[in-house]
Amino acid sequence: MTVQNPKLNKAQILTAKGIDLILKKDYKNAREEVLNAYNLYKEDNNKEGISICLSLIAFLDYSQFESDSDLSILEDGSFMASTVTSHLISELVKGNINFSQGNKEVALIHYNNALKLSSQEDKYNLSNDINTRIKQLQNGMDYSLPTQSDPLVSLVKISRSITALTDIDELLRVIAEETKNAMHADRCTVFLWDKDSNELWSKVALGVDENKEIRFPADKGLAGYVVQTGETLNITDAYSDSRFNPEVDTKTGYRTKTILCMPILNNNGEIIGAFQVLNKIDGIFTKNDEDLLIAIGGSASIALENAQLFDRQLQMYHEQKLLFESFIDTLATSIDARDRITAGHSLRVRMYSGLIAEELGMNSKDKALLEKAATLHDIGKIGIRDSVLQKEGKLTEEEYKHIQEHVRITHNILNKIYMSPDFRIITEMASSHHEKWDGSGYYRHLKGSEITLGGRILAVADVFDAITSKRHYRDKMPIKNVLNIITEGAGSHFDPELVEVFMSIPVNKIVKVFLAEFHRQIKPEDEEVLKNYNLKDIHKFVLSEQQNDIADLFNKYYLEDIQA
Repeated sequence: MTVQNPKLNKAQILTAKGIDLILKKDYKNAREEVLNAYNLYKEDNNKEGISICLSLIAFLDYSQFESDSDLSILEDGSFMASTVTSHLISELVKGNINFSQGNKEVALIHYNNALKLSSQEDKYNLSNDINTRIKQLQNGMDYSLPTQSDPLVSLVKISRSITALTDIDELLRVIAEETKNAMHADRCTVFLWDKDSNELWSKVALGVDENKEIRFPADKGLAGYVVQTGETLNITDAYSDSRFNPEVDTKTGYRTKTILCMPILNNNGEIIGAFQVLNKIDGIFTKNDEDLLIAIGGSASIALENAQLFDRQLQMYHEQKLLFESFIDTLATSIDARDRITAGHSLRVRMYSGLIAEELGMNSKDKALLEKAATLHDIGKIGIRDSVLQKEGKLTEEEYKHIQEHVRITHNILNKIYMSPDFRIITEMASSHHEKWDGSGYYRHLKGSEITLGGRILAVADVFDAITSKRHYRDKMPIKNVLNIITEGAGSHFDPELVEVFMSIPVNKIVKVFLAEFHRQIKPEDEEVLKNYNLKDIHKFVLSEQQNDIADLFNKYYLEDIQA
């Protein structure tokens, strides 16, 4: 039979009161309760209680006076901690102090430690408060906000949480989570009304599979009722109300007891959605809860409408981007259609340019602009006569001058397309791919850094593809000759740094470009081998003129002598 210890029982009650007052930020009265508990623990020589009280006293003194000298007491409490609960209190206090000091990453470590300990033992029911602190940290909120909700604080928290959010799904999640906490409810769902389809939808239903979108007709269910009528439903016993459909409970095993369902109105008084809050934790939803939900709806509706507007603008941007990219592809395809032999050239130049950009560490935006310029670099050939473009023999001097005009035509065509300033660089890059590092190129005779970086990259990619592809008047060059041309052109035709970069590309990536035109894949076992070598290695192997397995393997792919 266990003998009750009145002194220890009283100390534990005082400790619980002290913790409750701390959570309410009533530090003065909390300190009195904790000190009384501390004295009783000392008389009983209870190390767990002493440790807990020392941690709490350190926190209270620091909170009131913000003196680091008070933290020595916390170290004493941590040193004496020997039980799950005493460690939990110590970690929670350390989290709070670091949060208040702005050491958010450190605070998060301590809060997560405390949360793990609370799953083992939570005598003082602190897990919800720890979770709240973690959420405050993750949502960029201040430590000054309490963990226990009152209406004003709840409104501040929700307003702060949703101000900067533009992603509609994340916004719905935050509003639902904060509304649930503010209302002291078990679950909350925020539905939006899609008037075009006359449906209510949400991707966030707390307690339900959050990856699954909920969508149903706007005249069905309690949420549908409030959207259609504009009424607020405050149901104290769900199963006694004929409007409640228990089928969802039957499927999920959940038991709905109380429901507060209210329309969300915008500034024009128009209904844009509905709140559905389930199971008030400490009783039934009151008139105060209804007033609070109306106030929450006022803040939420503005954010939701802004997010929907942003979402529509984003969708419009994506559609315009797709239209622009399809337009670019169509222009490039029009050149391919003129000449079967050179078909695929623009695609391969884009791929080689992309590989150089990756090797340079170019950011995604600049890489995307470069690839668009690569796709369009030969669009000016649309103005070149077929007799010249498709001639199988050597060009005459007049014909060569005529075909050189394609870069000027490229510039003129692209310059007439309305583009944002960012896209203007596409025109400049595309029309510079025949400029040379020493200034002997065309059509503007730019040299060195006068040529845009993109134009210099395209120059390497364009020549490499041209001499590794079949033409009307010749077959593809031997790889030794190809790499000689590229390396010997460094400093005259090409930017020498870019030649070095290009020659450093792993050859498994080069092989993938060879195969792209035929929609074939490199064999996995071959890729494992070739990824360890670059073009410099291949060049060294072929220059030695000795049999080399790596060079032979690469050459088989280059000459398309590989079985699919």
